[in-house]
Amino acid sequence: MTKRTSYEGVAVAVPVTVPYQRYSTHGAHWFIGQALNQLLRSSGIAKEQIDGLTVSSFSMAPDTAVGVTQHLGLSPRWLDHIPTGGASGVMALRRAARAVQAGDASIVACIGADTNHVDSFRQTLGSFSDFARDATYPYGAGGPNSVFAMITAHYMRNCGAQRQDFGRIAVAQRANALLNSNALMKKPLSLNDYMEAKAISEPIHLFDCVMPCAGADAFLVMSEAKARELGLQHVLLHGAIERHNAYAQDPVMMRGGWRVDRDELYAQAGVGPDAIDFIQTYDDYPVIVMMQFEDLGFCEKGEGPAFVRDHTLTYDGSFPNNTGGGQLSVGQAGAAGGFLGMVEALRQLTGEAGARAVPDAKLGMVAGFGMVTYDRCLCTGAVILGRTS
Repeated sequence: MTKRTSYEGVAVAVPVTVPYQRYSTHGAHWFIGQALNQLLRSSGIAKEQIDGLTVSSFSMAPDTAVGVTQHLGLSPRWLDHIPTGGASGVMALRRAARAVQAGDASIVACIGADTNHVDSFRQTLGSFSDFARDATYPYGAGGPNSVFAMITAHYMRNCGAQRQDFGRIAVAQRANALLNSNALMKKPLSLNDYMEAKAISEPIHLFDCVMPCAGADAFLVMSEAKARELGLQHVLLHGAIERHNAYAQDPVMMRGGWRVDRDELYAQAGVGPDAIDFIQTYDDYPVIVMMQFEDLGFCEKGEGPAFVRDHTLTYDGSFPNNTGGGQLSVGQAGAAGGFLGMVEALRQLTGEAGARAVPDAKLGMVAGFGMVTYDRCLCTGAVILGRTS
């Protein structure tokens, strides 16, 4: 492994969450500002020390990240706007890490935030993707449920998955969420509850779908030396990948870009899949969780259904996944959904996970997935994070 591909010396610290709300009259800028305020208060650093910023949001238009700098009184020398939704958290970390290594920034604030007023979800869908709009709107389907119903049905036909297999993922995540004070879903979920839930777009039923909400998640990226100087609890970045528009030849999505680059990811970290103590998958729908298990090398393509039957996916199980509950039980705060797994992984590896802590966890993986079009998502990424001692 060459120095060019190594992420040695990069630290990730200060996971913060602006509490999720089902609806809010505050704009995205307010949630971004609250996240920045928490980053500063939790780290004890001055705002002037933030010389790098990356922002992901769907609802701050017409502004971009540069508008945030004026609104919040920042003057960074490195700036990025990452509109890749569920892939934005891992991509923000990967790119911020390279900026720190290159000396382009010393401390980078990575923030994902969105609001959710009564009509904002419909407005977001209307301008999300030309492909999806042109292919689905004429048939009366304006959102992701019908798209992922097609992807899910295709996967079921090809891999023999049953609804119960997806239910095991959703039920385990709900059990984890009951130990997360920020989760919006507060009631236990049984497999029977999952199976009997109303159909939304077959084979997608109610508990296969995330609930849109408002909120923000954020973290800081800096050198390991800087984190130690500031006395911050931190984790180390051992590997990172991102890929866009992978497997474009597949008629309907069956695999994601993780599969292209996973060998590089593990090589960067110097480990294999069996060394990972937990994973935070992007979970807009359970079928995508199952694809990540396969494409990240925990089982072979088509073995996802058997894998979830053979493992317990709760924080204290044989294969801990989405230990905070994931979006399926915490909520999807727009682009912040791409940061949700990141802040949960940081909490797991810095001793802040409380009752849902994965026993003796030393290495964690976070995977991202975003920007759905007609029959697939275009953006994928993953990182491996490690405890400092």
